[in-house]
Amino acid sequence: EYAPEVIVDLKFRGSDNFVGEPVDGYKANTCYLTELAAKSLARASVALKAKGYQIVALDCTRPQRAVNHFVRWTKTEDSTEIKSLYYPDFTKPQLFKKGYIASKSGHSRGSTIDLTIVKLGEKGEAPQPVDMGTRFDFFGPASHTKSELISDTQQSNRMILRDAMVEAGFKNYSKEWWHYTLRNEPFRKTYFDFEIN
Repeated sequence: EYAPEVIVDLKFRGSDNFVGEPVDGYKANTCYLTELAAKSLARASVALKAKGYQIVALDCTRPQRAVNHFVRWTKTEDSTEIKSLYYPDFTKPQLFKKGYIASKSGHSRGSTIDLTIVKLGEKGEAPQPVDMGTRFDFFGPASHTKSELISDTQQSNRMILRDAMVEAGFKNYSKEWWHYTLRNEPFRKTYFDFEIN
């Protein structure tokens, strides 16, 4: 409602994610955020569009039941294919110990969003992906926002996103280029658990 030009592509609704399957609580491709976060995202969207980019929301409010799903997943056997794409240098238990996965997530408070950008095409052309250096939810140093393991172009692309989001009132989690939380989030101690529908 507040940011209608944002493309919503929730990765945990399907199988294109580090779990390799739909995650509990994601019944629809709908991005829920607190009103303050949604208004701030709208400002970032306007700023990025002026530069020729469009936001793609990859995860918004994450129900606690989804976080519980992640924790259960860390105790199951590895899928070689998924591991090679998302966490090639770690075991599942290490993901939990190193803080990549936790029993509580800021996403469940309603003011955190995972996102990327696409480059707007010329008239009639589809938007084009922007190279950010790693896939969304890749667990490793290359995903750090200011990683030295990526090219100058990839770093520049991350800064385009970061600058717009910071200007709109968000702060970035330095270990994940895609992860932003509203600085003045309204529900700092509330972890929501409604289904995304």
